[in-house]
Amino acid sequence: MELTLEAVALFALKLVHETVGGSPILRDDLVMDGYEREVFGLLVRQRELAVIQCKIDECVAQALAALGGADTVLGRELQRLATDVQNVDQLDDLPAPLSVLMDYLKAIQ
Repeated sequence: MELTLEAVALFALKLVHETVGGSPILRDDLVMDGYEREVFGLLVRQRELAVIQCKIDECVAQALAALGGADTVLGRELQRLATDVQNVDQLDDLPAPLSVLMDYLKAIQ
């Protein structure tokens, strides 16, 4: 799950920080500080669902702003999928909505 969490953060932050013709954002870029696989791995092992959801929400909020907000078609769908992640009550239930969110962010790159 740590890899999926990192991928969600990466794809969300790519929407915010990558520019056409610019260098791609990579996992070891400074913008990914705090959203690395090791950070998420520690949070998963400690079963810190609320902290994980907060970190994902931070990235999604930035991506949502980059898409023009929740009033756009892409923004509404992103917000809906992010809400599904935020509504999870148990860490074991997180992988399914998280994967859907990751796939969406990847698709709109």
